[in-house]
Amino acid sequence: MTYQNFSLERLQEMDAAHHLHPFTDHKDLRAAGTRIITSADGPFVYDAEGKEILDGMAGLWCVNVGYGRNELAEAAYAQMKELPYYNSFFRCTTPTPALLAEKLAQIAPAGVSQVFYGSSGSEANDTALRLVRHYWALEGKPNKRKVISRDWAYHGSTIAGASLGGMAAMHGQLNGPVPDIVHVMPPYAFELKWADESDEAFGLRAAKAVEDAILEAGPENVAAFIGEPVMGAGGVKIAPDSYWPEIQRICRKHDVLLMLDEVITGYGRTGQWFAAQTFGLEPDTITTAKALTSGYQPLSALLVGDRISSTLVEKGGEFYHGYTYSGHPVACAVALANLDIIEREGLIERVRDETGPYLAKALKEALADHCIVGEVRSIGLMGAIEIVKDKATRERFRGAGIAGATVRDHAIANGMMLRAVGDTMILSPPLIWTKETIDMACERIRKALDRSAADL
Repeated sequence: MTYQNFSLERLQEMDAAHHLHPFTDHKDLRAAGTRIITSADGPFVYDAEGKEILDGMAGLWCVNVGYGRNELAEAAYAQMKELPYYNSFFRCTTPTPALLAEKLAQIAPAGVSQVFYGSSGSEANDTALRLVRHYWALEGKPNKRKVISRDWAYHGSTIAGASLGGMAAMHGQLNGPVPDIVHVMPPYAFELKWADESDEAFGLRAAKAVEDAILEAGPENVAAFIGEPVMGAGGVKIAPDSYWPEIQRICRKHDVLLMLDEVITGYGRTGQWFAAQTFGLEPDTITTAKALTSGYQPLSALLVGDRISSTLVEKGGEFYHGYTYSGHPVACAVALANLDIIEREGLIERVRDETGPYLAKALKEALADHCIVGEVRSIGLMGAIEIVKDKATRERFRGAGIAGATVRDHAIANGMMLRAVGDTMILSPPLIWTKETIDMACERIRKALDRSAADL
């Protein structure tokens, strides 16, 4: 049975009757009807009515090599025929997770050489939290349990992931997050920088909020600081240049581990394999997923620094943690083929030297002067557009998120997939975008802004 046997209306009816979507108001969705995406090719997706949409979000931050890659389908098929599944328990493994682990160790920042597999970024962050706390216990410092995170951070949707994140609405639905996780201000200059404050001074002030939280808790009680190098789902919040070097200095000073969440930024998005390399950081853990397989298979890889892994191996005994699909052979086969495409086609170099700088220039030239745009910003191949009522004062439109939803809907209607985070529009396209694709995107976004301005 295939979907072609059913009408769009019947598919929507089945979806409404049985499918609970993530991050969705289900009553609203079922009243409006689901948009059903049926196919994709290169940078475009197509819905059941045949509408072509330029995908500005790479699926969900993940389809870095674009759609329709036969190499990835063939890698999955070949592995499924040979060995569709075996676990990594019972002192066993399969070839592809071993091959992938070596490849990841080769491209990771120096001093990060071990890999723990899962199926999602949420799982990887659960693993990271558990591993970091276990590390300190093995080192005879079990009181070092607290983790410093940030408001608006996103670290997944499991209980631990949502607790590590800084989304207040998610915390509310948890009816209480995991304890010993503290949140501080993010480096979000657009809303939090003082009128007379330089970017450098703001970055240092935002970093000081982390140090203040460490000192308030007592460094002897703080296990780690966790942060996305660029805050993705919170609205592509890009820290000033002064922020990350100061964060690293603070962590080293107080013997606090540095946990990076690169579920979004990993595998080329910032113009290096990892944003840790872009910002010159030396993390103790790096959470990765999404673009590891370009979304063609679910797979995550927690990259573990040598400080933690050596203690785990030498002092840890059995680590009571793992998943049925840790190191799934098919997913790992697809990841190996995906990383080969990224490398062979020079996609990272293209982002760093060509399309990343071009996107920054094109967004500013095409959109920055628009009457409802307060700021455009980007790094590598990810960007944000702040929607405001008043450019001079940065006053927002009344009703949080209404303006962003309006722009999003006009963009999709105009063949451009954008995501709204409140009243911030965000972009994270496939790394295969060209200058021509970027120009197309800017033209379509500009039309959506024009129509939104008229409505708002």
